[in-house]
Amino acid sequence: MIEISESAQNYLKDLLEKQDDNDVAIRVFVAQPGTPQAETCIAYCRPGEEQEGDVAVQYEGFRAWFEGRSEPYLLDAVVDYQEDQMGGQLTIKAPNARVPSVSPDSPLEDRINYVLYNEVNPGLAAHGGMVTLVEVTADKAAVLQFGGGCQGCAAVDITLKSSVETTLLERVPELTGVLDQTDHSITENAYYT
Repeated sequence: MIEISESAQNYLKDLLEKQDDNDVAIRVFVAQPGTPQAETCIAYCRPGEEQEGDVAVQYEGFRAWFEGRSEPYLLDAVVDYQEDQMGGQLTIKAPNARVPSVSPDSPLEDRINYVLYNEVNPGLAAHGGMVTLVEVTADKAAVLQFGGGCQGCAAVDITLKSSVETTLLERVPELTGVLDQTDHSITENAYYT
């Protein structure tokens, strides 16, 4: 899944030893996986902060939790640590973090992001706009945030209903609806005002 070099393991072990709680681990996950904004993250993970589906791996002197849903995006990933004049730098290279890897079994958020970044946003980009997923509500409605030329645009309601919502409900049928969380009173970059 992911390779953590010996120098990175030593660095992480030293970092974790400086924590007040001896049972602190690390957690590795990809935020916004399969999208151009994907970011591979390493965070502290206190006991009980691991999530359902996380996979535990024991290293020399510390434990790492890998988010289960991030597994396909962490394939061939490498964590390394190199010393330099400033002390050193921990690097994460995850070549598959931004690669869309969705199937009908993928988490709902991943499938929504796939549709937004591959079908919806290319059309909105013609007007300098874009839309991102904020969250999925308990009743399976997608909460969206418009940006760029879409924020404050006079035609955003038409775009939301006739384009974005229609496309999402067609491609992700278990969605119950689409909500807009954007503050459209900010019109500085709006395509239509």
